[in-house]
Amino acid sequence: MTGSEAPPSFRLAYVPGVTPDKWARIWNERLPDVPLALTQVPAAGAGDVLLGGDADAGLVRLPVDRTVLSAIPLYTETTVVVIPGDHLVTAADEVTVEDLADEIVLHPLDDVLGWDRLPGRPALERPATTADAVELVAAGIGVLLVPLSLARLHHRRDLTYRTVTDAPGSGVALSWPQDAHTDRVEDLIGIVRGRTVNSTRGRQPEAARSKGGRPEAATARREPAAGKQTGGARRGAGGSQRGASGGRGKGGGRGGRPRRR
Repeated sequence: MTGSEAPPSFRLAYVPGVTPDKWARIWNERLPDVPLALTQVPAAGAGDVLLGGDADAGLVRLPVDRTVLSAIPLYTETTVVVIPGDHLVTAADEVTVEDLADEIVLHPLDDVLGWDRLPGRPALERPATTADAVELVAAGIGVLLVPLSLARLHHRRDLTYRTVTDAPGSGVALSWPQDAHTDRVEDLIGIVRGRTVNSTRGRQPEAARSKGGRPEAATARREPAAGKQTGGARRGAGGSQRGASGGRGKGGGRGGRPRRR
């Protein structure tokens, strides 16, 4: 249900690795009277933030609970392996999961890839966070698989990364509570989907509606000038002839009128 009252500001949560700057800039250009408040939240807690009313929408990682949250998938990130700069894996531009079979693969508690079975050999303990795991990679303890944006977020000079071609990716989506689909949420949907500023987004501006609730432009199209037959009527008459014979009416003339011989 679309709300009619807009809040004084719109609160957008986003998870680590997601960069909302471009969309925030467009929002500020289109809706300068509605401040956009950005808040970074942990990936695992994004759904609770939305359902708890602490944000109006969020840029989150999939999956989400579709029984209570709506979501529009935006893109899927490539997965990379974070390794020391002098690691043997750096000899290749891309690697596979099998190439990491002999490596100790760190699995932080805030992992967002959702492995069915983690590749490589497990570490003795799971790091608490991705940031902690990156420190262990720098110390030579193991390697780490993460979405590309997180590898860039935790960049260090002594570390690098390579694409893992057959690893699962991480999907990013715009999400909001199903019972809180407001006009401002619809505005944000239009922005992330690349709609132009003139798009109606399925809602007609009040100034463009006639007294009967129909858009003025559509009403005008339905009222042809007096004495003129509408194109729809012509198509309807011709359509009945074509429907019976597969082409023009008998004699080849329009509307079934016989051709002069």
